[in-house]
Amino acid sequence: MLDEDIQSRQATATAAAPVRQAPARPAWLGPLLVVGIVLAALNLRPAVTSLGALFEEAREGLGMSGTVAGLITSVPALCFAVFGVAAPRLSRRFGPAAVVCAAMAAVAAGLVIRTYATGAAGFLAASALALAGIAVTNVLVPVIVKRWFPEKLGTMTGVYSMALAAGTSLAAAATVPLTGALGGDWRTGLLIWAVLAVIAVLPWLPIARSARREERAAAAGTVRTEGTGPRIVRSRTAWALSCYFGLQATGAYITMGWLPQIFRDAGVSASTAGVLLALTMAVGVPLSFVIPGLAGRMKNQGAIAVTLGLFGLTGYVGLYLAPVAGAWAWALLIGVSNCAFPLVITLIGLRAKSPAGVVKLSAFAQSAGYLMSIPGPLLIGALYQHSGGWDLPLALMAGLLVPQIVLGVLAGRDRTIEDECGMAD
Repeated sequence: MLDEDIQSRQATATAAAPVRQAPARPAWLGPLLVVGIVLAALNLRPAVTSLGALFEEAREGLGMSGTVAGLITSVPALCFAVFGVAAPRLSRRFGPAAVVCAAMAAVAAGLVIRTYATGAAGFLAASALALAGIAVTNVLVPVIVKRWFPEKLGTMTGVYSMALAAGTSLAAAATVPLTGALGGDWRTGLLIWAVLAVIAVLPWLPIARSARREERAAAAGTVRTEGTGPRIVRSRTAWALSCYFGLQATGAYITMGWLPQIFRDAGVSASTAGVLLALTMAVGVPLSFVIPGLAGRMKNQGAIAVTLGLFGLTGYVGLYLAPVAGAWAWALLIGVSNCAFPLVITLIGLRAKSPAGVVKLSAFAQSAGYLMSIPGPLLIGALYQHSGGWDLPLALMAGLLVPQIVLGVLAGRDRTIEDECGMAD
């Protein structure tokens, strides 16, 4: 009874104690955060797509075996899954802004170091360093958007997603021409993108310093601190979102890896097949801005998931029936379908109430999702080799969109993981 009385008095005193507000944030912080988010997003895919453009030259230059080359193509998704798990712990310890700053530095360092690697092992290790930075940033940017732009969640997620799509397309399209213009050495072609990563570090230095002051004030008891978030595995929405993320990532990796070959085997020239892939990727740039804004204004985002899935189904059926005659239309439709990525990033911010919940949901959904995506491109390749054609692979690609649509509807319901886990605001 005495213990209970003491605890009751402590709780009453805590509730009655005044809670001072955090000091006003400097006026420059908001605009600089926008710049930092855009630069970070631009750097989240060039490490992968620039290597894809020069992969044959890098493989020959480093003397890679076929097995090692295959391992490198699987490393991005594996690193995104493995290192993304560390993001919540790092965020709680150092703050999300400081971690993103360090992650951008890791991307820059990895991209520089790998250009000087003399063997496959060193190249792989340096690439893993860059990918670790990308993985952590993948998880924490939605958290930063939720924390600093809670009233503009859809708009800022759109800005981030559009910049990510632009960086992906830019590196895929510009790496080879820039490499030729700079002398033709594949190492120089890969080194170009380290410059962009170094630039991305610069705005995050003052951002991290300002955020650290806020966090020190919170630690000193001047403001309320965030909790550790809900137990994520108890949330059905978290599982639906993770599986939806995994299926959309599977579709995206299959498209990037195999769509040009599908067109070439149907009789389309190699150059045209490359342009068709570029179209598929480029359509995501404007839609990556539009979709999050639209989703942010809706209570239930399931209709968007259904629409995107139906676009993909139509595209794959078209590829099966008339791959050459309707090639441009099918590439466009599949590109629209692949815009499930900005939708799922938006859902991560909408399905949690607090930054602590967002960081847990982001890490869980992305880590589990990227792990799920690893077998997809390999399975498509095995079916293609076994059957000698694209009928079975296309049937699988279309079939995966059915559960993706269902999971998108479940993840799009108007509820939060805190509510499902029985946590109060």
